[in-house]
Amino acid sequence: MTYALSGPLQAAVYARLSGDAALDALVGDHVYDALPAGPLPALYVALGPERVRDASDGSDGGALHDFIVSVVTGSAGFQGAKQAAAAISDALCGAEMTLSRGQVVGLWFLKAKAARETGGLRRIDLTFRARVEDSAAA
Repeated sequence: MTYALSGPLQAAVYARLSGDAALDALVGDHVYDALPAGPLPALYVALGPERVRDASDGSDGGALHDFIVSVVTGSAGFQGAKQAAAAISDALCGAEMTLSRGQVVGLWFLKAKAARETGGLRRIDLTFRARVEDSAAA
């Protein structure tokens, strides 16, 4: 197993979402790896936690990364958040991404959870799974 591809995978996901025209039309430049200080916009996307487990084989070190991308809105309904969530899913599912180390073998949508939070916020957590390989970690 290797955790060495976690950073490169996160950077590639961030770049993919930040550069997606459909998502940009919905949230602008409000895609965050880390939330900024101060007030947040009415609709934004944030990269969240991940769980990683071994997926090595005989020739390559590898891992399965289950990671969350969240859409958060202060709007009264979920419609805007669901549109952004759909754009995120379209941007990531099956996407070919280049990592600074290793490679993404596959990327899939696993599940989503939409919920109301305190303070009137609505949140959609999208969980994706990426299979990565790193021949340097074999």
